[in-house]
Parts: sequence; C-alpha cells; structure tokens
Amino acid sequence: MTDHNESPASTFSPIRWGASGLELLDQTRLPREETWLDCRLPGDVAGAIRRLSVRGAPAIGVTAAYGLVVGLQSGDEDHDLRERFEETWELLAATRPTAVNLRWALDQGREVFERHADSGREAATTALLEWAHGLHAADIEANRRLGAHGATLFTRGDRVLTHCNTGALATAGYGTALGVIQSSWADGKLGMVWVDETRPLLQGARLTTWELERLGIPYRLVTDSSAGSLMSRELVDRIVVGADRIAANGDTANKIGTYTVAVLANRHGVPFYVAAPLSTIDRDTPTGSEIPIEERDPGEVTEVFGTTIAPGEAAAANFAFDVTPHELITAIITDAGVLEPPFEESIARAFAAR
Repeated sequence: MTDHNESPASTFSPIRWGASGLELLDQTRLPREETWLDCRLPGDVAGAIRRLSVRGAPAIGVTAAYGLVVGLQSGDEDHDLRERFEETWELLAATRPTAVNLRWALDQGREVFERHADSGREAATTALLEWAHGLHAADIEANRRLGAHGATLFTRGDRVLTHCNTGALATAGYGTALGVIQSSWADGKLGMVWVDETRPLLQGARLTTWELERLGIPYRLVTDSSAGSLMSRELVDRIVVGADRIAANGDTANKIGTYTVAVLANRHGVPFYVAAPLSTIDRDTPTGSEIPIEERDPGEVTEVFGTTIAPGEAAAANFAFDVTPHELITAIITDAGVLEPPFEESIARAFAAR
C-alpha cells in the first residue's frame, strides 16, 4: 500500500483523499483482500458507487462530494466549467436512487460550486475540496454522537442482532448501527452480536464480520432466515439497523430483509431501532410509499461470486431495499439524539433545533 496524505478522518475510513486524488476501498473484494481504487475520472467514482465498491448512504454521499472535485480536476482546460460540473453532477446523481445522502450531498456541492464558479476552475475546485473534507469529517463526528446516544438504550450483556453492514465501511468512518454497537461495547454493555448474512451480496457475512473482527467484538454469523428462530428462543435482546432513506413520518428504507426482521421483532416484543444521521431523513418524502426502490441485476440472486446457483433459465427479481413502516420502529437513533414516536413530531423538532 502506497503512502498518501491523510484524509480528514482520524479513524478508519473507506474513503481517502491523497496526493493522487480520491481512493476508495473496494468493498467487493473484502474480506479476501484489501484493494484501494484510484478514481481519476468521474466515471471511476460513479462506477464504484454503482457496483457497490463503495456503499452505505453516508459513504455514498461523501464519495459523491469528492466525485464533484474529481470532475472539475479531470476536465480539459477548454471544457466549459459549468458544463463539466453539470455532466459530473448528473452522472453521480444517477448511480443509486434510494440513498438520500447522495442527492443531499450533490445539492450542497452545487451551492458551493455556484458561489465560486465565477472565480474560475482553480477557485471552484479548491472550494469544493475544502467542503468535501469538511463533509467527511462531519460525518465521522455525527456518527460518534449517534453511537453515544444509541449506547444509552443498551443494558449490560445485551445480545443485539443487526442486518447488512452499517459500520465504518458504510459511512465516512465509525458507522451508524455498528457505531451504536461499538459504543455499547466500549461502555461495557454489549454481550454479543448476531450478524445476518444479508443475501444476495452478503454484506453481513463479508463486511460486518470483517469489521467486528477488527474491533474485537464477539459475534456469530447466521443465515437471514435464522432471525425469527433466535427471537423465539429469546436469544435477541434488541435489534439495530441502518437506513438509506427515512421519510418524514419515520418509514424507513433499508437493505432488503429489514422489513422481515422488523415484523419478527414486533411479534416477539424485541426493541427495533433504526440508526442514521439526520442527513438520511428526507422530509420532502412524506411516507415510505414515495421512496424509490432500486432493482439490481437479477444475476446477483442467481450467482454467488461468479458461481451459478440456479438453473440457467431461472428468472429472478432483485429488490435492493424494502420499507419498514414507522409503527414497527421503537426509536430512531440520530446524531441529534434518540427520536421516539410519533416520529413526524420528533423529526420536526430535531430539525428545528439544529
């Protein structure tokens, strides 16, 4: 691994800005190998987001911020600056429609660009890079606050179940739901973690276990279909998951399978928490029914790491996310505190207090 200038993150981050520009940890190669991607062109950044080399709503937002900088840096000198920015903006905006942090970051980036565009390419690029560094650092700090707030909900020895991956890999650093787990472990409250494998791309099996190993937190990996059995045997004390978008009423879009876990938690009386920064709450989306749900390549269902597991003619559907209704959510843990039902009111108060 080559030396590089340190990014704003003082903790492990899957995103770094060095002397050569933007580098992203290729999460499709984990846990087998740690490979960093050099992103010299906007298409490199968009491709990394689209194929899940970088993933998780906060991480996607920060990556897109740096992607705008890459777009301006890589443009020809005679290429119109505003045209280059718009091309990059549109390319990045089209990558992942469900993750609200993507559009949130890109809209902020447009405001920064517009304030400095008349001063020329160098001034606009410098301003965007400073803003992206600030967004990177702010996300890590927000996640640390979120983790501390979430840890107050735990009691000593708690066994927690989580779905998909929500640690440093899914953010600019530290994590959301896994940040809560990490903070609870540091406070001496956490007993162990049940990790859903999270089909079809196995983010739990590949990524959450990799992070828990690094953190020294005890865990056991289980199939997604084990969740109900674990709860029925009273082996789960609480559940913490992340979010890709939270509607104004608290309805939450997260990795496919989250809704199933929430229904089971409701059936068995297990507290079900969503952990996400305020930036993941989309107040312009009234309910979960308005959240766009991404559909991905059916081949991700019929193949596992290039090995076909279904007949060649098998038809498949691959919904990347589902929506958990707000009435199944015990609380939403944010960087501004723990929000409780009715969520429409607690969300409005949280934004008003900012």
